[in-house]
This record gives sequence, structure tokens and C-alpha cells, in this order.
Amino acid sequence: MKVLIVDDEPLAHDVLLHYIKEHQEIAVVGQCYSATEALTYLAHHQVDLMFVDIKMPGLSGLDMLRVMANKPQVILCTAFQEYAIEGFELDVTDYLLKPVRAERFAQAIEKVRQRILSASSASERQSLILRVDREDRKLWLDSIECFESYGNFVKVWQDQQCCLTNGPLKALAEKLPSEDFMQVHKSVLVNKAHIIARDTISLTLKSGRKVPIGKSFKADLADLW
Repeated sequence: MKVLIVDDEPLAHDVLLHYIKEHQEIAVVGQCYSATEALTYLAHHQVDLMFVDIKMPGLSGLDMLRVMANKPQVILCTAFQEYAIEGFELDVTDYLLKPVRAERFAQAIEKVRQRILSASSASERQSLILRVDREDRKLWLDSIECFESYGNFVKVWQDQQCCLTNGPLKALAEKLPSEDFMQVHKSVLVNKAHIIARDTISLTLKSGRKVPIGKSFKADLADLW
């Protein structure tokens, strides 16, 4: 488990490092002394867990979390109890009060482990059964980059391969997880994970395929990244 410590107090770093030594599965990959420094680090590195102080010079720990699009798990470490509600509204894993006690530290790490296990179970590969060439075919959702209307059929694109399934795009969209797929044009549904670039009129997918963006769907793409 890759860990980043974000705290302006060197002593706080020392305390956390002392407790982390008791957990062999944890590796501290970075130590930052301000939220700005942490954001710079995270722009180039991925971590699984952050220990974050709240009150730091300049940008606070909570403000840093608010501007992050994809947060790892977070354990807030602070001397101020009154920020607990705000912290949990930002979906932090736990909230440790300074001075941090060994048993509370261990409990927080156990919460992190449980979240990892839950996320792993939730991410089991999903599939969809579609009628293709007069047979029911099982297709893995993560391999599908987009669906495209084609008369009374829908083209199902997987990399450079395409198959046809019968029925309207709207009915197919209702079967798909909205957190993974989105409609970007009246005739196109895309897998968000396959989008690698966008401009004002089109999206580029991993295969190199470009799909159009409909005017009425542009607002939906505003929060894509």
C-alpha cells in the first residue's frame, strides 16, 4: 500500500512513520509539508492512502481534498475535532485526533483494508448478454468502447472489431451502469474508461476512433475529468 504523508509539522511525520513501521504492507512513498507540495507530487505519482493534516499554511487539507478529482483513501490527522463532519462529507476513511494513539492508528488502517476489499469485490468484471448473429453472446463491459446506432441495430465496438445487436440504443442504455457509460450523441454511447482525448466536437477513444459530441450532451461532459 503506497502512502503519502501531508503535514506541515515534522513531528507529526515522525509519529506516523513510527506507527507505520508496525505494518509491513505499508510503504511511505512521499512526505509533503504543504497541500500545494502534495498536489504537485500527486500530479506525477499515484498513492493508495494519504495521511492529511487539516490546518496548514496556505491551502488547508480540506481545501486540497475539495479540488482533487480522483482521491485515494484519506485519513485526516488533526488536533481539531470540529472538522470531523466536513471530513466525512468528503468521504475520508477515518479521522484521527492528535496526539495519535497506536490503537486508533491500527483501527484506521483496518478501515482502509476493509475499503480495499469492498472495492475489489465491487470491481469484479461485469458482462452484458446481447443477441448477436442469432445467438446470445456474453460481452465484457470493460472491453466495449462504444455503442453506435445503425438503423434498427446497434453497433458494438470492441477495439477495431464490431458486432451488431438488434434494438434501439435507448433500450440498451438502460441496461448499462451509468457510472461507466454515458451518452455523448443521440446515436452514440461511450465507455468513459476508453476516452483519451476530447475537443469541442468529438472524443477520441483508445482505439483511435473518433466519435461526435452532440450539442445537447456537451454539458454532461463538463465534469468528465
